[in-house]
Amino acid sequence: MMENENQQSGCAVNKGRSKADQDAAVKNSLHKIKNKIIVMSGKGGVGKTSTSVNLAIALSGKGAKVGIMDVDLHGPDVPRMLGLGGMLDVGAGNKLKPLKYSDHLSVVSIEALSVSKDDAIIWRGPIKYSAIRQFIGDVEWGDLDFLIIDSPPGTGDEPLTVVQTITDAKAIIVTTPQEVSLADVRKSINFCRLVKIDIFGLIENMSGLACPHCGEILDLFGCGGGEKLAKTLSLNFLGKIPFDPRVVSCEDTGISFFDQYKDSPVTEAYSKIAEKLMELK
Repeated sequence: MMENENQQSGCAVNKGRSKADQDAAVKNSLHKIKNKIIVMSGKGGVGKTSTSVNLAIALSGKGAKVGIMDVDLHGPDVPRMLGLGGMLDVGAGNKLKPLKYSDHLSVVSIEALSVSKDDAIIWRGPIKYSAIRQFIGDVEWGDLDFLIIDSPPGTGDEPLTVVQTITDAKAIIVTTPQEVSLADVRKSINFCRLVKIDIFGLIENMSGLACPHCGEILDLFGCGGGEKLAKTLSLNFLGKIPFDPRVVSCEDTGISFFDQYKDSPVTEAYSKIAEKLMELK
């Protein structure tokens, strides 16, 4: 889907409204959401979207009402990881209805507004800004305990729009133990401090693989780097997520890892982090 700077975003359902009306719609939606969590990473490939999805499932499994807002506009993978298809419908008040994963978990993503899932989203900053605000104000989120916001890697238009629009958001930053990832994640931490967004904590993903034959832990990407960085920068360390190839397999086929492997170390790790988030509820 090619868009130029003069075109409206494809998710516009209330074109022609004044800015005051748009601001009121955003404020009204946010008022019904208790906790807004933006999941960030300094670089791609660290499992940020996987973390967003699994934390949302873990929270919903504990009885919380959860929404996932996928603002990774160029790589919207959340619906596929959850096995969700189809387009968003328009409901009462001309508002978009999120895709429902379960009674306690719903999702909005640009992928659910694209006729062809293989279309490229070629948007500049102003259109991204408009689309993300519509994801908030023009969606019937209802009353939520948590809105998990999956942002693209880095500190560009999307995370900046989120933190400027949702000023009470808290950040969870995902890294892997390797030094190149830790160097990039420092930029995300500095970004949060510059824009004055609270950092809820840091997660070290892909932290060790248990050998299927002997059980020995193999440190594929190193170990402990995220925990050390959190300590050095006085951040809350939320936990280590082990590497498990079955997570990739489940997400590629849209199957819940939590339902398939309820007793796995990965599930246990996400559940413990979700318990820390539940303290905010």
